[in-house]
Amino acid sequence: MIYIINIIFQILNMVIWTRVILSWLPHDPNHFLIKIIYEISNPILSPIQKMIPPIGGKIDASPIIAIVIIQFFKGVILSFLYF
Repeated sequence: MIYIINIIFQILNMVIWTRVILSWLPHDPNHFLIKIIYEISNPILSPIQKMIPPIGGKIDASPIIAIVIIQFFKGVILSFLYF
């Protein structure tokens, strides 16, 4: 069970980092893999983006905040499973 939870959180982190990299590169938003990345990451990033505007109007800090929150929840969930 702990292994599966670790894998899920690793996938979430990879999806968010992939979305960050995609924001720097031209890409086809209609490609099925990119749609999957956006479908997974939007529910996580959108609420953060609504609360925290881009820094200096250009730098989106929501992926960093999302990763910190994800790591926090991972730690909380795993600590419950270890005890």
